[in-house]
Amino acid sequence: MYTGAMINLETKIEQLPKTGIKQAGKLRKLGIEKISDLIFHFPFRYDDYSQIENISKIYQGQATTIAGKIISANTSRTWKKRMAVTEILIRDGSGTIRAVWFNQPYLRDSLTAGKQIRLSGKVSSDANGLFFSNPAWEMAAREPTHTGRLVPVYPETEGLTSRWLRWQIQMVFKSGFQIADPVPAAITKKLNIPPLEKALKFIHFPKTKNEYLIARKRFAFEEMLLIQLKYLQIKSSWKNESSIKIKFDEKLIKNFVSSLPFQLTGAQKKSSWQILQDMGKPRPMNRLLNGDVGSGKTIVAALATLQTAENKYQTVIMAPTEILARQHFEEFCKLFANYNFKIALLTSSYKITNKNHDPNSKIKTAKPAKFSSLKNSEIENSLKIRKLKIENFNSHTNYKTIKREELLDNLQTGKFDILIGTHAVIQKDVRFKNLALIIVDEQHRFGVAQRAYLQQKTSEINDGIKNKAPHFLTMTATPIPRTLTMAFFGNLDISFLDEMPKNRKKIITKTVPSRDRTKIYEFVRAEIKKGRQAFVILPLIEESGAMAEVKAAVSEHKRLSEIIFPEFKVGLLHGRIKPKEKEKIMRDFQNKKCDILVSTSVVEVGIDIPNATVMLIEDADRFGLSQLHQFRGRVGRGKFQSYCFLFAEKSCQRLKILEKNSDGFKVAEKDLAIRGPGDFLGTRQSGLPDIAMENIANAKLIQISKEETRKLLASDPRLARYPLLRTALAKFEEKIHLE
Repeated sequence: MYTGAMINLETKIEQLPKTGIKQAGKLRKLGIEKISDLIFHFPFRYDDYSQIENISKIYQGQATTIAGKIISANTSRTWKKRMAVTEILIRDGSGTIRAVWFNQPYLRDSLTAGKQIRLSGKVSSDANGLFFSNPAWEMAAREPTHTGRLVPVYPETEGLTSRWLRWQIQMVFKSGFQIADPVPAAITKKLNIPPLEKALKFIHFPKTKNEYLIARKRFAFEEMLLIQLKYLQIKSSWKNESSIKIKFDEKLIKNFVSSLPFQLTGAQKKSSWQILQDMGKPRPMNRLLNGDVGSGKTIVAALATLQTAENKYQTVIMAPTEILARQHFEEFCKLFANYNFKIALLTSSYKITNKNHDPNSKIKTAKPAKFSSLKNSEIENSLKIRKLKIENFNSHTNYKTIKREELLDNLQTGKFDILIGTHAVIQKDVRFKNLALIIVDEQHRFGVAQRAYLQQKTSEINDGIKNKAPHFLTMTATPIPRTLTMAFFGNLDISFLDEMPKNRKKIITKTVPSRDRTKIYEFVRAEIKKGRQAFVILPLIEESGAMAEVKAAVSEHKRLSEIIFPEFKVGLLHGRIKPKEKEKIMRDFQNKKCDILVSTSVVEVGIDIPNATVMLIEDADRFGLSQLHQFRGRVGRGKFQSYCFLFAEKSCQRLKILEKNSDGFKVAEKDLAIRGPGDFLGTRQSGLPDIAMENIANAKLIQISKEETRKLLASDPRLARYPLLRTALAKFEEKIHLE
C-alpha cells in the first residue's frame, strides 16, 4: 500500500500510484526509473495560462484560460469515422462558449452539467462561432496544475503526456519528501540563488516567470560548478605528475624556421613559444591548440616534435582517419627531410617508414641572435623567416614498407623518433623507448566519449620512462569561441591560432539562387579546363520521405557525370563507402585522377587538396555556419584563387555572414548566437546536461563557477567538508564525458 511517507529519492517509479509495469516501461524511455529521475525531468517550456479571461473578451487564435459553469454536455460519434466527440457549453458572468474534445469518450463521466471548471487552450472558430479545441481542463476548486497558471510542458514519449507527468510530480511534492542540497548554503546565499528543494518547486510549478528563470539559473550554476570541479581536479592531478623537461634549443628552432618557404604568423609564433616553454617544465604539458582551417597547426606541431626529437625523445602523433594520418606522415617527412629523423606510419592499412637521410645534409643558416638576451615578446617577434626552399621530396621513392613486428621492435628500441598513426598507435603491444610528447590532431572528430577514452588510453601508453608522463598537445580545426573553451576545456591550457598566413588568398564566397546554377556550372568547367578541381557537397546520401526535395549524393553524382560534366571524371564519396575504398577515392582526388568530387558531409576535415579551387554546397541553408566554413576550408589551400558557392532555394540572410567573413572565429561566434550552443556543438555529442548546454555561452556564469570552484578546492582539495557535493560530483561523472 502506497503512502507519501514512503517516498524518497531512491523509490522505484512503479511504486507511485497508478504507475504500474506498463507505465514504468514508458517512463524508462525518458530515462526515469526512480523518484530522483522524475523530479529532475525538467520542463522544456511553459504555456502561460496564468490570466483568466472573460469569455466575452476572447478572440480567435488567443491562448488563454477561462473559468465557469458547464450548462450542457454531450458526447456523440461522428458518422464516418465513428470518433467520439465530447462537447460542452460553459458560461461565466460575461458569456458562453463551446469546448470540444475528440476521441476522449471517458470525459462524459467527468464533464457534466452543473460543474464548475477551469480550462486553458487556444481559441478556434468555425461556422458556429468561437470554441476551444481539446483544451486542458480541471475542476475550478482544485489548485491550478494544468490550467490557470504557468503550465510546465515536459519532454514526452508515446503514451505519457505532460498532464500525467505534472500530476505525478505534484504528488511527489505533496508527499513532503526531503532532498539534501549539494551546493554549500554559503554559496547559494552569496549568489542569491534558491536552495535545491525550493529550486525544484520553482522549476516545475512556478508562480511567476522570474521563479523558473532563477531556478534554471541555479541549476545551470550547479552543473557548471560540477564541470569546473572536475576540470580543476584533472588539472591539479596533471600538475602533480612529473615529466621529462624538453630543453629549449634556440639555434635549432631559428634554423628550422629560417628554412621554411613561408613566414610564420604572429599567432603561430606565440602558440609555438607557449608550447615550447610548457615542454621545458618538469610537469606535463596539457594544451589545446585551437585554430581555424588553414591557420597552420601542423607547423606548430612540427616545432614541438623537432624540439623533442633533437633532445633524443620520441613523439607520437594521432589522427582520426588513415588518410589524415598518411597526410601528416608525408608532411612531416617533407618538413624533416634535412634531419636524420626516423619517422613511421602505423595504421591498419599502412606500416611504412621514411628512408634514412644523411645527417650532414642539414640546412646551414646564419647564427641566430641569443634568445636568452631577449624578452618573451621579443623572442616571439624575432622568429623572422629566410625563404629557403625545402628539398624536393618524392613520396614514392622515399618511403618503404615495413612489417608491423619490425616497426614495433624499432619503436621499442628507440630507432624511430616519430610515430604517426590512427587508433592503432594506442594498442597494447605498441611500446616506446622514451615517449615524451603525444599530439592528437582533429580532436573534435573523435567525439566526446571517445576523447575521454582517448586521453585515458594515451596516459596508459607504455612510454618506456618510469614515473614520467608525456607532454600532451591536442589540436582542433574547428574554431571554438572563447566562452565555450572556458567551459569545455577547463582542464587544458589553450593556444589560439586566430590569424591566417599573409600569403593565403581569401576564398570568394557567394550565395547563389537556383536560376544562376547554369552560370556556376560553366565557371566550374572553365576552372577544370585550367587544370583545377572542384568539390560538390550534399547533405544526404539518398532521397527520403521527409526531405524528398534534397538532392541525394548518389543521384547527383549520376546527373553531374552523365548530363552536366560528361567530359570530366566525377568521383563519389559518402558514409556508406568502406574506409579503404574511401581512402582510395580521396587519394585519387589528391593525385588529380578525378576532376570533381561529389560528397556528403563526410568529406575529411584537414584533407589538403591544393589544386581544388571550387566548392559547391547544395542546400547550404540546411547546414550551420561553422560547418559551411569547414567545408569552405577544403579549397583555398594552394596558390590559386578559390571560390565557394552556396546554393539555397530561398534567400537566407545568415548565409550572407559567410560572404562577408573569412575569420572562422567570427563565423563561430555568429553561428553560436544564431543556433545556440546545443546545435553549435551538438547536444548529444556534448555530453552535458541540457541546462548546462543552454547556459554554456554565459561567460559570466562560467567565470563565477570557476571562482567558487577555486575557492572550494583551495580550502578543501578532496571536498572532505562537503560530502554531498563530492557525492553529486561522482554521480555527475557517471552521466557525462568531459574533454
